[in-house]
Parts: sequence; C-alpha cells; structure tokens
Amino acid sequence: MKKFLVPFAVIVLLNGCSPGNNGELTGVPGRRGYQDPTPYNMVFVPMGSYNIGGNDQDVAWAINAPVKTVSVDAFWMDQTEITNNQYRQFVYYVTDSISRRKLSEQIDDFAISEDEFGNEIDPPVLNWDIPIDKRDEEQNEILNEMFYVKDERFYNRKEIDTRKLNYEFFWIDLKQAAKKKNRFNFETGAYEENAEVINNMGVAVKVTDRSAFIIRDKVNVYPDTLSWISDFTYSFNEPYATHYFWHPSFDNYPVVGVSWRQAYAFTIWRTQNLNKFLTRRGMSFVADYRLPTEAEWEYAARGGLDHGMYPWGGPYTRNSEGCFLANFKPLRGNYVDDGGFTALPVGSYEPNDYGLYDMSGNVSEWTANAFDESAYTFMHDMNPDYKYNAKPNDAPALKRKVVRGGSWKDIGYFLQVGSRSFEYQDTTKSYIGFRCVRSYLGSQ
Repeated sequence: MKKFLVPFAVIVLLNGCSPGNNGELTGVPGRRGYQDPTPYNMVFVPMGSYNIGGNDQDVAWAINAPVKTVSVDAFWMDQTEITNNQYRQFVYYVTDSISRRKLSEQIDDFAISEDEFGNEIDPPVLNWDIPIDKRDEEQNEILNEMFYVKDERFYNRKEIDTRKLNYEFFWIDLKQAAKKKNRFNFETGAYEENAEVINNMGVAVKVTDRSAFIIRDKVNVYPDTLSWISDFTYSFNEPYATHYFWHPSFDNYPVVGVSWRQAYAFTIWRTQNLNKFLTRRGMSFVADYRLPTEAEWEYAARGGLDHGMYPWGGPYTRNSEGCFLANFKPLRGNYVDDGGFTALPVGSYEPNDYGLYDMSGNVSEWTANAFDESAYTFMHDMNPDYKYNAKPNDAPALKRKVVRGGSWKDIGYFLQVGSRSFEYQDTTKSYIGFRCVRSYLGSQ
C-alpha cells in the first residue's frame, strides 16, 4: 500500500497547482490589464488612414510622392525634436560607461561578479553605484587615456577625446529572421542548410542558432560640430561650431550634426535606459523607442488635417496677422523675418492639432526609412515601411535615408507635409535633427 502514496501525493500536488479549478478555459490567472501610460514629453497619435503624398504642384518635378491611401497604427511621438541637452545625456552615459569599463579592469569595486544570491556573473557587469572620484589619484591615472594628449590640447585644456566615445550596441533583425528559409525546422530540430543572414558589414553568416539574428554595431556618438562650417562655403559660423552643442544657452535647441546612424543608436540607448529602470523595480518592459517611419511622420505632421499643405492646415506660411508660422528661409533669403536666424529653441511656434511642435521648419528630421523615388508604389498600404540596412561598401544610392519637414535654411516648399527629401545615413548636417516614436500597446 505504501508504494502508492508518493505517486498519489504528486498527483494531488499537480492538481493543486492547476491554474483553473472548474475545467473551463479561463486563461492564465494573475495577469492584470495594462494601459500604456503617456511617456514623458510625448503625445498620442491615434490610428487612422490618410492620403500620403503631395497636396500641391510638384515644384521640383521629382515625381517621388504620388498620392496613395495608407493606414497607420497608433503611436506615441516626441512633442519636439530631441534637444542638445537631451542628447547630451546619451553622450554622458557613453562617456561614463567607457570610463567605468576601464576602471573595472583594474579596480575590482567597479565590477560586479556575483548576483545577490552568490551566483557567478560571467562576464562581470559594471557597478554603477560607486561614484567616480576625480580626487582619487589611481582613478585619474587610469582615466588619463580618455583625454586628449598634451600635443592635441587647445590652450592646454584637459578635455575628453570625443573620438573615443563609441557606443557599442546590438539590434534584432526580425525581417531576416522572418524569412521562410531562416525559420527553425521542428521536424529536423535544426535550421535549414541554406539559412543565412547578411550582417551589418555585408558578410553572409550561416544560421545555426538565434544569435545569427543579433546584429552588433558600434558608432561614435558625439555630434559633428564642424558641420556648421563645412555645410556653408564662405560663411562665418565658427561660434556655432564651438558653442552650439555644449553651451547652456543652446540647451533647449534641437541637436544637429548627428548622422542617421547616431540617431538610430540613440533610440536603442533610450529604450535600454528605460527598460533597465523598469526592470530594477520589477515592472514590465515597454515598446521600443525608434525613429518614425516616413508614413508615421507625415501622418503625425498633418495633425488630422488630411488635405492640408502644412501642419497648420491652409496653403500659406503666414497667419492672418502676417506673421510666419515656422522657422525657415522666407522671401528671398531674409532668414530673420520669421523670428529666427538659424535654429530656434524647440516649441517656439504653435503646435499642430496633435500637439506636435516644429513638424515643419526649425530642423529637418531623420526618419527610419530608406529613400527610393518609387517607394510609394511598392510599399504596403498598411503601416508602409521600406527599410534597407546599408553596408559600408554599398553604393551611395543605397545609403539614402528619408528626411522630412524642412529646416531653418530651406524655402517653403520643403516645409510642406508631403515633400520628400533625403540625406546619406553616414553624413551629418547642421540643419538635420530627429525625434523618436514609440508604438502604442493595444489599439485605439
């Protein structure tokens, strides 16, 4: 009789752990409903359909924006372009993490090799709880290599060598993972022999496990401050080159001089920065921050006004009192007639009906999409999205990314919500910035 007691106890235990007690399909218990809270400094853009493309004559005769009805899912979008001070948080994080990595190689306290239960962490992770002490001679000696050497210093100022501020990150290539040939074969218990992905260097990698879809990358994060000089021939812009990014007077101005790759890396960092914070508090991850698709950007810029030429609606760049409605290059080049000379602090003009500022003018904005003149003809009408992960050795035409909105140095045509332009992903301009979006969790 005793030999039946253990199996019987196991059966009772398993039944006691059953999620349902009435045999009905009730779902997994304990899962609370979730309402996506409003992210800081973002506004909600509801799902909807609209006619993407030009609402005016094709002045440039580019024939690259034919009208097409598309539908876009709901998302959150930054109220303003990313500012210098917001981007500086990213630069400071990279500087701090590189410094701590160097310190952890020689000082044990800057590395955590065991978790709270005494289990080994391999490789060790950085300890962010210990402050870096600038008065500590040992730490200063280790961190000396983070600064310019004496021969490269201007007026003998000890400054961080910005060439060393490289952010290492990775992203998951779901589009390559979704290809049928790259799927896991449950019958054979392995990936197909012809399964392969192209990494960010243009090299084919055979798929043997999920790590093949993890694309690793590295980019220098410091803005190209010299773009203020290189963008304009025979023009005195040295004060912007030396002050625009770091001086407190420009903290609330849109960051410029960032390439598409730097903007993309910023979205990865911003996502991880928030998710790490939520994880420490036992909370759920949120959707990823990212650059807006071209269709999302135009939909948001229109502000619910389907046939408006500009974010404010009607066909004029002035209001009824004769004041300009955006920061651009009006008239025959009277830069100051709209109230600004170059860029202005974000939010200097009235928002559109979604509450978004500077969707036209101030600085142009990177989007997530690759530029192709005929993209509207082959993109899907549901969440249109055309991307191409350009490799270093690709032709320049494959490195074009869509830029929208027009800037302080552009004429009114480029401020129209339907106007398309492009720039190369590895270039930096003193008139191109960006803002982030985040997909809305659920449907509304």
